[in-house]
Amino acid sequence: MRPSPQMGALFRDTYRYRELIWALALKELRVRYKRSVLGFLWALLNPALLMLVLTLVFGTIMRFSAPHYSIFLLSVLLPWTFFSQSLAYSVESIVGNGELLKKVRVARLVFPIAAVVSNIINFLLAMIPLALLILVTRFPFHWTWLYLPIPMMGLFLFTLGAAFFFAAVNVYYRDVSHIIQVLLSAWFYFSPVIYSVDFMPAKYQWLFHLNPMLYVLNGFRLGIYYGQLPSLQS
Repeated sequence: MRPSPQMGALFRDTYRYRELIWALALKELRVRYKRSVLGFLWALLNPALLMLVLTLVFGTIMRFSAPHYSIFLLSVLLPWTFFSQSLAYSVESIVGNGELLKKVRVARLVFPIAAVVSNIINFLLAMIPLALLILVTRFPFHWTWLYLPIPMMGLFLFTLGAAFFFAAVNVYYRDVSHIIQVLLSAWFYFSPVIYSVDFMPAKYQWLFHLNPMLYVLNGFRLGIYYGQLPSLQS
């Protein structure tokens, strides 16, 4: 099977504008943390604080039965946060750089790519609290961590495709930037982040298997928490 001409053009444009993409990604990170006292430390603190809140609510109060629930949660909360923030930032990326597009001839897809790349940096930084948590709680570092680049690549490609779609549609229908927030909120609870798929009644599990994020997130949880490789069924 040969790659499509559109895919080849995408890779060429990405390589051609790689320096611009990197500059835009770093600019977005600087703007995001510009006026905060802690700056880039928020990339570490945000997932840690969110983990504490969700662990308190779902692990302590609602008592989801998962040993080391904080690690169970964080193993997929981090990739989910990368996905949701990438979409939230990329949906306005083309419209928000309209003035630059008028002055410089550049492929429009550069801007959603830069939004996703900036969140990759955040995602990699956010893996540090997870690693520290595993060390502190003496939870085992499974050899299946070596497998994580595969679900990472799947997550990146799926996120990039979704970012392209919503950013392009938002050029013509500005309501998309508002709809995406509602969509992501619903998608979060429809995805196995705070629970496992086994928690749902068997007769409804087929609905959750329609969610493409289930397979991506499951790859992270299996590798980090369970120390397993995904099967064809998972």
